[in-house]
Amino acid sequence: KFATQQEKLKGMYIPYWTYDSKTYTKYTGERGDDYQATESYTTTENGKSVTKTRTVTKTRWHSVSGSVNNIFDDILVLASKSLPKKYTEKLEPWDLDQLVNYDEKFLSGFRTETYQVDMKEGFVEAKLKMEPIIKQTICKNIGGDHQRISTKSTTYNNVTFKHVLLPVWISAYKYNSKVYRFLVNGRTGEVQGERPWSWIKITLTIVIVAAVIGGIIWYFNR
Repeated sequence: KFATQQEKLKGMYIPYWTYDSKTYTKYTGERGDDYQATESYTTTENGKSVTKTRTVTKTRWHSVSGSVNNIFDDILVLASKSLPKKYTEKLEPWDLDQLVNYDEKFLSGFRTETYQVDMKEGFVEAKLKMEPIIKQTICKNIGGDHQRISTKSTTYNNVTFKHVLLPVWISAYKYNSKVYRFLVNGRTGEVQGERPWSWIKITLTIVIVAAVIGGIIWYFNR
């Protein structure tokens, strides 16, 4: 209720790249299989040193190597440098299966931003997004209870791309003399952006939580 409108809600089409690729990755690493073993240990009971046994979990490692294949479809990469990625990434997912061919009538009432990230630069980022999925596939292929990846080499095949424009509503508001910007996914309504924090409320919350925890500790130790 203390916020005042700083900017009107603006509709913008933000440029993105999407990439498709098939990948082939060769790897070396280690597979760890857990097993149960009995070990002896020494402890003190009634002032005397005694030896006891216990069951522990240990891991047996052995070397592995292999290869995996992945298929990636519509890896989305922001082609704008004017919007913070920490917010645009949280606007995802986009319903990319609903993309249509370019038509100027869709741009009515919207501003359009030009591409600031070229196709090659965008594919470098797309590879980074593929990386965790490739690692997951390797770990699944290695099997066992634990996995270690020592080396890997990926080949990217049948790479295709699309340049797309996605609708984002952008606005800002003023709160306590500071301007906060927020973004809205024009397809799903997902909202992300900056927000003011009340340090008084945060401090009170910490005090209340600490009091509750202290009360629980006192109750169980009385």
